[in-house]
Amino acid sequence: MEAVRVSPKYQVVIPRSVRESIGLHPGDRVQVLLYENRIEYIPRKEIKRMRGFLKGINTHVHREKDRQ
Repeated sequence: MEAVRVSPKYQVVIPRSVRESIGLHPGDRVQVLLYENRIEYIPRKEIKRMRGFLKGINTHVHREKDRQ
């Protein structure tokens, strides 16, 4: 975990290791979310870039007998 400083303009720099691990590039957009007294940045990806990200996911869902 890395700490960053908030500038007088309320800007922060996302550390290189974090940017590289999630593939964040200049111009990318992130969603800002306040959750339980913390700030989370969620990268927004174009739908075309999301293609195949669920490949291999287990889609089996246990259903009750009356729902089958």
